[in-house]
Amino acid sequence: MEHRFEAIVIGAGPAGTSAAILLSCAGRSVAILEARPFPRRKVCGECIAASNLPLLDALGLGDSLRERAGPELRRVALWCGEASIIAALPARAEGDPAWGRALGREHLDGLLLARARTAGATVLQPWRALAIRREPRGGGYQVEARCGEAELALQAPVIVRANGSWEVPPSDGTLWSRSHRASDLLGFKASFRNTRLESGLLPVLGFGGGYGGMVVGSDGLTTLACCIRRDRLAACRSGATAGAGAGEAVEALLLRECRGVREALASASRVGPWLAAGPLRPGMRLEGGIGGAFLIGNAAGEVHPIIGEGISMALQSSWLLCEELAGRPDAFRADPWGEICRREAQQRYALRWCAHFSRRMRLAACFAHAAMRPGITAAVLPLLRQAPALLGFAARVSGKTRSAAIFPTGLLPGLIQGSSS
Repeated sequence: MEHRFEAIVIGAGPAGTSAAILLSCAGRSVAILEARPFPRRKVCGECIAASNLPLLDALGLGDSLRERAGPELRRVALWCGEASIIAALPARAEGDPAWGRALGREHLDGLLLARARTAGATVLQPWRALAIRREPRGGGYQVEARCGEAELALQAPVIVRANGSWEVPPSDGTLWSRSHRASDLLGFKASFRNTRLESGLLPVLGFGGGYGGMVVGSDGLTTLACCIRRDRLAACRSGATAGAGAGEAVEALLLRECRGVREALASASRVGPWLAAGPLRPGMRLEGGIGGAFLIGNAAGEVHPIIGEGISMALQSSWLLCEELAGRPDAFRADPWGEICRREAQQRYALRWCAHFSRRMRLAACFAHAAMRPGITAAVLPLLRQAPALLGFAARVSGKTRSAAIFPTGLLPGLIQGSSS
C-alpha cells in the first residue's frame, strides 16, 4: 500500500469525509483514517439545516439523503415544563430546498464515506491515529496508526484533524483533560419507534440543568437527544430505580419534567440502548497542537448543540478549509515553501472560521444557559406566548436560513454538483 499522500484526514465524520471528498476531487491523493467500524450510532441531534443541503448536493449526496431522511422540518417548538409553544421555521432564503431534514449518523456517515471512496480517497478503517510527527525542513508530517496489532506510518504535507472533541486526539502536543467537574455537560441520545411527535416538528427541550431536542429522522425513528450537567445527572441517578443506567435516569427525568416528552413517548418503545458521550467542551480550538494540523468540525470548535449546528459546523468548516487549500496548490509541497503556504492557509482559514461561526457559538451559549435555568425560561415564556414567531427569528439569526458559499467548481474538476454517486 502507498504510504505517502498529499493529505491525511483523521476522522470519518461529516467534517473529515467531506474534506476527503473535496481534496480528492481537486486531484489530491488523500488517506482518511477512522478508528471505529461503520455503521455506528453517535450521540448527535441528527438535524441537517437547510443551509447545508446545497453543500451535500454538490458532494453528490442530495438524492440519497432525501430518500433516507425524515420529513422537512417546518416548525419549531419550545417544550419546558407544562408549556408548549410552537412557531413556523423560516424557509431558507435562497429557495429550494427550503427546510432542513434529519438523518441518523449511521446513514449520513456511511453515505459520505462511500462517496469519499468513489472520489478516490484511500480509506483505512478501523485504524486509529496514535501520533503526528513533524518531519524536518518543512517536509510535512508523519502519522503513526494502529489497527489491532498492526502498525503503519503514513506521510503527507497536509494533515487535517477531524477527530471530534470526545475522541482522544493523536499525540501532537494538544492539551487533553479528563478531569471531571460538576458543571460538565454530558450528552445522551436514544431512538424511539411509534412516537406521537408531529411530522416536521422540531421541539427544543428546556429543564433544570440541561436542554435537548426531538426529531423524526430516518426509518421513521424519533431521536431524543439532550445534554445534562454532571451534578444534575448524579442527583437523578441517586433517586432512580435500583439497577437503572444513566440513560434510563435521564429518560425518567425528561418524562417527569417535560409534558411534551411525556405525550410524545406515551405509546413509544425505545430502539436499542441509550448512548452517552462527553463532556462537551464548547469553545474554539483553532490553534491545534504542536503538530500543526488543520482542525475542522468539533476538533476546531464545539458549539452548544441546542440550535443543532454541530453537523453544520462540521460540513461548512470543511468547505472553508478546502477552499483555502485548493487556492494554494503549493501547500501540498513537502518543502519549506509548502510549509509557508500552509501557514498562510491556516491564518486565512482561522479568520474565515471565526467570521463564519463565532456569532452562532455565542447565540447557542446564550440559548443553552437560558434553557438550563427554569427561572429564566419562566420569565421568557409569557413573551413567547404573545409572540411565538420569536422562536423562528432565533433560528434565522443562528444561521439556519443562510447557505454557506459553494466551493468554486473551477478548483474541483472532479466534483459534479447537484448529482448523486
